[in-house]
Amino acid sequence: MRCSKCGVENAENSRFCDQCATPLRKRCPKCSFDNAPAARFCSQCATALESIPTERDESSLSSAIAGERRHLTILFCDLVGSVALTSQLDPEEWRATVAGYQHAASEAVTGFGGEVVRYIGDGIMAFFGYPVAHDNDAERAARAGLAILEAITQLNQHPAHPQLAVRIGIDSGPVVVGAGANQAIDAFGDTANIAARVQATAEPNSVVVTAETHRLISGLFVVEDRERRLSRASSEK
Repeated sequence: MRCSKCGVENAENSRFCDQCATPLRKRCPKCSFDNAPAARFCSQCATALESIPTERDESSLSSAIAGERRHLTILFCDLVGSVALTSQLDPEEWRATVAGYQHAASEAVTGFGGEVVRYIGDGIMAFFGYPVAHDNDAERAARAGLAILEAITQLNQHPAHPQLAVRIGIDSGPVVVGAGANQAIDAFGDTANIAARVQATAEPNSVVVTAETHRLISGLFVVEDRERRLSRASSEK
């Protein structure tokens, strides 16, 4: 019997692939008959073999479609001069560079309780306050932004590594979190758009926060009032 996942031929009476452990037969929950993997109904008792959403699953699906109102802090991070870097590097080297930077940025985000919800080219968008909310999500986002700058500094210390710089923008406000057109989680409202816009205005290797976010973190960081910009390693303990 051929495995539908890896294509390996298995013995006729096999229940699992001996190369990748993928189930080769679909066991009926009612009569225990082993059916073909693609079967939708049991050939012996006609029981449905497809999983049927439970009441809880249906409730979660409805919630995702309807959306959930939340107060979020949203962080946008993007590489500076990526077009020039792309032209200078071999495609494989560029892929590895972007992957390394995004991994470092994601670790900084998750280290402060944030959630990376989207990779946009060589940028990332992260939520602080969803799916888990904290009473200091704005502070967490600001500290994550500074941690990303530090991570970039560490990457740049390797002699053979391309010298990278990032811009980071942060905004806080009410949004509706729900599934978008492609069923991916998205935030609907001005907050995401504003965070993206302030990111675009940031100087290389700086974090720009809006007045709304600054109100929530006032006294915790040294901020340049003109652009609400956090300089690297400027947090007060």
